[in-house]
Amino acid sequence: MADRAVRSCVTVAPVPAAGPGPWIFRDPPEISFARAAAHGFDAVELFTASGDALDPDAVAALAERHGLAVAAVGTGAGKVLHGLTLTHPDAAVRRRAVDFIGEMIDFGARLGAPAIVGSMQGRPEEGVERGRALEWLGEGLRTLGGWAADRGVRLLLEPLNRYESALLHRLGEAASFLRSADLGSVSLLADLFHMNIEEASIEGALRESGNLVAHLHFADTHRGPAGTGHLDWGSVVRALREIGYRGYASAEAFPWPDPETAAAQTMKAYRKFFAG
Repeated sequence: MADRAVRSCVTVAPVPAAGPGPWIFRDPPEISFARAAAHGFDAVELFTASGDALDPDAVAALAERHGLAVAAVGTGAGKVLHGLTLTHPDAAVRRRAVDFIGEMIDFGARLGAPAIVGSMQGRPEEGVERGRALEWLGEGLRTLGGWAADRGVRLLLEPLNRYESALLHRLGEAASFLRSADLGSVSLLADLFHMNIEEASIEGALRESGNLVAHLHFADTHRGPAGTGHLDWGSVVRALREIGYRGYASAEAFPWPDPETAAAQTMKAYRKFFAG
């Protein structure tokens, strides 16, 4: 029987303009939600083009029909489609980035779901020092964390690997940043793919960050479905239990070799690694 302290989740990204990405299902919600439910997932993590791209009431009704929760909503389309980041040197672009994420927070809150800030952190552009970029990031997260708290949800910050960002790579580094910047309304998303690249010890980083970890991206070392790479899942699961993690294991992975096989493999791994 599955340990319901950790629930299963799969990524859904009905945004063709965003191109290929680490999402299992990419069809419209009507199709993807049904496929997620057929595989036995508890929830979906939803990547949309904007906060008004989908009707939240229709999404909520669809999720309820299939017995699914919405675990989180991604904001990355703001960067991918519009070039918006919280650390852009142009203050007007930073304001638009805050507004975009705020609209995603509003959308997610209608579904009881937190919003994720990953790629919209940006990376320091030429001529911008890392310290200044981190100041801008803190300012944006402070505003958005309050925005989320006012709507009864959390904001999730996802540390990214060195090839995708030049800001916060490691979970403990991000935890220290949140604490030092007094960002109490922001929690951490632990992405096991990024952590495999950056952490000296994945389990050590999870223990160090403790109850700040509120969401988990469930993928293996090559960003394929869990259980198909060489991650030490026993150590990861033990560390999650030690910190009392009670969130989702969300499959942000490439749909290798195809979405149905990737979904089935993810659920097989979920049942194996999170068995009670």
